[in-house]
Amino acid sequence: MAEFLWSTVGLILKAVDFVLDMTIFISRLRFLARAWTGSDRLVAVPADPKALSPAARRALAEAERRRDGASFIDKYVREASR
Repeated sequence: MAEFLWSTVGLILKAVDFVLDMTIFISRLRFLARAWTGSDRLVAVPADPKALSPAARRALAEAERRRDGASFIDKYVREASR
C-alpha cells in the first residue's frame, strides 16, 4: 500500500514538473519572439484591413500630393543653399 502511495505522489510531482517546464518553454519562446521582432509586446493583427471611406481617401491623396510637392521643392532649395 505504501509503495502505491509513493508512486502516486511521484507521478503527481512529475506531472507538476512537466507543466512548469512547458510554462518556462512558452515564456522563453515569447521572449525569443520579442527579440526577433524587436517588439515590446505581442500584438494581434486584424485579418482584413477596413476599407477607407471616400473622405479618408481624399485626405490621403491630398497628404501624398503635399508630401510629393514638398520633397520636389526641398530638392531644389537644398541644392541652391550649397
